[in-house]
Amino acid sequence: MVERSDRAPLLDWEEIPSAEKPGDEAPAGSPVEERLSSPSSSRGTAGCSGFGWSSGPGGPTFSSRSDADGCSAPPATSSAPPAAPERALPPDKEEHLSDSGTREVSLEDRMVKWEEKDQIVSVFVVTFNTRTGNMLEWCLPKDMDLEGVEFKAIASGSHRVSTDFIYFRKGRYFGLACFANMAVENTEERGARMKSVGILSPSYTLLYRYMSFLEHQVRLQLQSPGHYSPLEAFYEDKRALLPPSGEDVITAFPANAWGAAINHSMHPEMKITHPAGCMSQFIRFFGEQIMLLWKLALLRRRILIFSPPPVGVVCYRVYCCCCLANISIPGVGVAVPEFRPFFYVNVADISALENELSYVACTTEKIFEEKKDLYDVYVDNQNVKTYRDGLKPLLRLSAADREKYRKLTEQRQMLLYSQEENGDCVSTEEDLFILFFLEQNNRIFQTLSEVAGSPEPTVTQDSVRAMGLDPHGDRLFLLHLLEIYGYDSLLVSEQLCCS
Repeated sequence: MVERSDRAPLLDWEEIPSAEKPGDEAPAGSPVEERLSSPSSSRGTAGCSGFGWSSGPGGPTFSSRSDADGCSAPPATSSAPPAAPERALPPDKEEHLSDSGTREVSLEDRMVKWEEKDQIVSVFVVTFNTRTGNMLEWCLPKDMDLEGVEFKAIASGSHRVSTDFIYFRKGRYFGLACFANMAVENTEERGARMKSVGILSPSYTLLYRYMSFLEHQVRLQLQSPGHYSPLEAFYEDKRALLPPSGEDVITAFPANAWGAAINHSMHPEMKITHPAGCMSQFIRFFGEQIMLLWKLALLRRRILIFSPPPVGVVCYRVYCCCCLANISIPGVGVAVPEFRPFFYVNVADISALENELSYVACTTEKIFEEKKDLYDVYVDNQNVKTYRDGLKPLLRLSAADREKYRKLTEQRQMLLYSQEENGDCVSTEEDLFILFFLEQNNRIFQTLSEVAGSPEPTVTQDSVRAMGLDPHGDRLFLLHLLEIYGYDSLLVSEQLCCS
């Protein structure tokens, strides 16, 4: 039997073959209930949940909905596929049809419906061959273009770890793959068998839900190579119904929903399977330097994070960087480059990165450090550096940066005390951190909007302080900000001199 995971639910098409653990086979006639399942008609997991990531333009945004049980389900993503005749609506969805049979749904309803739809466009198995290296072993559909996915699903240097998971991009799709490395007494395989099982989706929003299934399947592939029936069943059950064109595409969480949204718990699961669950670890890892990453993310710079395997935790840092740049003021940032999460990249992605104006990605390949034209900022573990002279002053912490970090740390300590003394389990560190930067960003752009609408549109020391910035230490950051976000018509007081 497969042990129940504390990470993500096992799903109804997850088979438990007798070959997996010899000696632990289920007896004949075991009830079908022994299979750990999460029926495909019910996507929610136990417990209340809130926001997650959405891959619309502008980087991750938050979205939520409420189930009948009062809990909030994981986030919506970017498309509302048309109904397909071969997959009829279940009875509980028929109420959304009018008497004439015409579907009448609001934007929010379409977000919910797309959230409930299955979005898997491909499932695949990648293996390491001692003669030919990484190779695609099996996939569905058979005609899917998966060129290069074998180098994403098994990252460079993965032979040093026993298990890992990797988020990545493949063209216009996002992928999640689970890797495992098993010792074998086999000279042909040189003592180790390495495989990865992965999926592709139009969005990374709900990929984490399938983490446990992929982990189980990669173990199955290591122990019983060629056993693809669970993957076939998975694909048939979860394959996407994508719209034929760009119609009905939901690209972001509606701006008018932000007010209500920030009053709820912001993440679906506070577990390591979901990157939102590691925001607090992310900030503790970087310490005060989180303020540097915050500025660079807000300026939509190209950020490349290097780290040796395992890759999974570094992919989470990519997501967390994107969260630092959230803005909820309608109309702000619509003309700036999209801050695109690429997650794991390798040398095969160089041509794609060359055309990107703004992104955040991670890699295990040290050669990227030499490709200085591909990035603006290079993060090597906790060392944030740049080779661009114009950005080097931005890597110095200002007095306002240290003050903001002190407040952030103070708020976290107060939250932890409240949780310990009062049993407060409603507020979370993730809520605190993400709202902290969201409010800071809104404060900056609200002040800029007020200055732009004043009779004398001049940025003064007082207005800079009102933004929470240092009039001296943050002058260069402010000038970059004004240019990128279209406030370059504002005058800047000569009192804002360099420190």
